[in-house]
Amino acid sequence: MNWDTIKGNWTQMTGKIKEEWGDLTDDEITEAEGDRDQLVGKIQAKYGIAKEEAEKQVNSFAAKVS
Repeated sequence: MNWDTIKGNWTQMTGKIKEEWGDLTDDEITEAEGDRDQLVGKIQAKYGIAKEEAEKQVNSFAAKVS
């Protein structure tokens, strides 16, 4: 699934995002508002991982939900 589709269906995707990254709060997910870079940054900060790893996880997530 391309990111534009995920962004367009952000409200429906929040549950799946919460399943994937359970430590993210509802507010953090809402703040990202479908912005891939913001989501990557929030995952990076919350889990203390490198940006490249967070991007890899987001890419994997996008592939899974398609």
